[in-house]
Amino acid sequence: MSDTPEVDFYYAPTPNGWKIAIFLEEAELPYRTHLMRLSEGDQFDPGFLKISPNAKMPAIVDRGTGTSVFESGAILIYLAEKTGRFLPGPEHRLEMLQWLFWQAANQGPLAGQLSHFVNYAPEGQDYGRDRYRGEYERNLAVLETRLDGRDWMVGDAY
Repeated sequence: MSDTPEVDFYYAPTPNGWKIAIFLEEAELPYRTHLMRLSEGDQFDPGFLKISPNAKMPAIVDRGTGTSVFESGAILIYLAEKTGRFLPGPEHRLEMLQWLFWQAANQGPLAGQLSHFVNYAPEGQDYGRDRYRGEYERNLAVLETRLDGRDWMVGDAY
């Protein structure tokens, strides 16, 4: 977008990627897009895992502060606070957060899984069970990696 990007944007053309792309454009925030080739495994590159430990995009790095942010909901909140754009007043903040989390935790994932099973599930196999088991184990591995050498997920205390 600009010759002097403020944000490095790690992107693939998925609904989660589009959410951030739309925000960056609407906020007129200068950014540089780094296209992620998910089918080639770019999300597992050690450098990207430092930005997004869950090996998922989108993710951003704020070049001004060095702050990296992963997960689309967190990115949207970060960018809204950074730019002062698209944030409701205090009387509506809770409502905004509830719906943002609803989308990120319910509608988005359910739509993604429906699309996956409609478009890719082989017939006559226990594909769904195996896929969800694999995702569960992968998420446990992400958690174990995060807790390696520390007592808490975030900070020094519960």
